Amino acid sequence: MKIDKICILGAGTLGSRVALQSALSGYQVSVYDIHQKALESSKKVMQGIVKQLISNGSLSQEKANEAMHKLTFTTDPSHAIADADLVNESVTEEVDVKEKVWKQFGQLAPSKTIFTTNTSFLLPSMFADISGRPEKFCALHFHDVFYSKVVDIMPHPGTDPNLIPLLEVFGKTLRQVPVIVKKENHGYIFNSMLMAFIGAAGKLLTKEVASIEDIDKSWMVNFHMPMGPFGILDSIGLDTAWHVTHKMPDASSQAFAGLLKKYIDAGKLGQKTGEGFYTYPEPAYQKNNFLE
Repeated sequence: MKIDKICILGAGTLGSRVALQSALSGYQVSVYDIHQKALESSKKVMQGIVKQLISNGSLSQEKANEAMHKLTFTTDPSHAIADADLVNESVTEEVDVKEKVWKQFGQLAPSKTIFTTNTSFLLPSMFADISGRPEKFCALHFHDVFYSKVVDIMPHPGTDPNLIPLLEVFGKTLRQVPVIVKKENHGYIFNSMLMAFIGAAGKLLTKEVASIEDIDKSWMVNFHMPMGPFGILDSIGLDTAWHVTHKMPDASSQAFAGLLKKYIDAGKLGQKTGEGFYTYPEPAYQKNNFLE
């Protein structure tokens, strides 16, 4: 099967990046969201990324213009899915929302369409049957796309094995490094390790062992890293981290989820809102004197 047209469900931070990279890689891309405001925000995000890529010399203005013309933005589900070869879903990390989306698009999509979910922590088997085509359903999980160029391919037990090499090739055309998750696992490979790391930092903070800044400093100095766990959380999005953390039953995770919720309720979601554990665009950890 040849993949030419991509449909991205959800115009959030990650969905926007995957859509842009797909267009830059030569694919026709439709971006769907139920909110027109989200689509407008997605366009601005893409324009900002393109501007940065042009300024650092990794993208020409001509290629950027070609890519932007390959993108369409719509709140019409039938228009979004029309003639799509592959769908990648990046909607809110809530089971009921994803079930609703997959039931809807399972009925609307052409029979040829491959279904993939970009879920960070849930499992493809949770949505495969409701999509109506479990054999064509697989997790295809992207990270940053432009910086962390890894894509996780995680089938469920009913996924057609022939789909895996096809998705590997597709991932490579998007300039990503495909990794295969042989068994369904909450958090794939990297996120499983990352959440253990973030959870340890959250436990240190909620137990008042150390401050946000000192926890980050310890990590940054010891591993020569540009940011620590709370800087990383800001880049991920505190709402995304909360969606995962609040479902964990242990007391430490619940305590940290409670702290994250306070930030979220105050509108402090991280880099995307200009404030999280740090204030952006010039967070304290990027200043020369932070590690003094």
